[in-house]
Amino acid sequence: MNVTKAEIVVSAVRPEQYPDGALPEFALAGRSNVGKSSFINKMINRKNLARTSSKPGKTQTLNFYLINEALYFVDVPGYGFAKVSKKEREAWGKMMETYFTTREQLRAVVLLVDLRHPPTKDDVMMYEFLKHYEIPTIIVATKADKVPKGKWQKHRKIVRETLNIVDGDELILFSAETGQGKEEAWAALERFL
Repeated sequence: MNVTKAEIVVSAVRPEQYPDGALPEFALAGRSNVGKSSFINKMINRKNLARTSSKPGKTQTLNFYLINEALYFVDVPGYGFAKVSKKEREAWGKMMETYFTTREQLRAVVLLVDLRHPPTKDDVMMYEFLKHYEIPTIIVATKADKVPKGKWQKHRKIVRETLNIVDGDELILFSAETGQGKEEAWAALERFL
């Protein structure tokens, strides 16, 4: 997809704050620091529309990015080692669950995992949650440029087996540095449009 226009439209915490209209939405889920903002920026050819941070847990709302006035990327809070209270984490969990289970415009979730490491317990839980609610899922393994090409197959197999990826769910190796997997990711998203 050739992205000519991209903007953040709203940061929401409740359904009544979600954008109106019927445009398709793709949620981006993954643990803190997995590279969600870098993924967004690479996909839309922008340096810093989505703020990247060395501090995990920066995203605390559902951030709706309008792309080409045709679809939304919805960045959800990262899970994992964000330094926030248990109460705050529970609030995020409820906010995300409400969005994932009630939003009719949601076409698929892009689950980002770090190719360098086996998926975490949280990654597995997230994938199982998405499968339980029958939400179409595209798995994107980020930071592929940090893994030697000769080891990609081995790492891909670890991701596939740890998550127990079901038939039909795509696994795309991605690098925000090199653009590896960008066309493949757009092709996967476009199948849901």
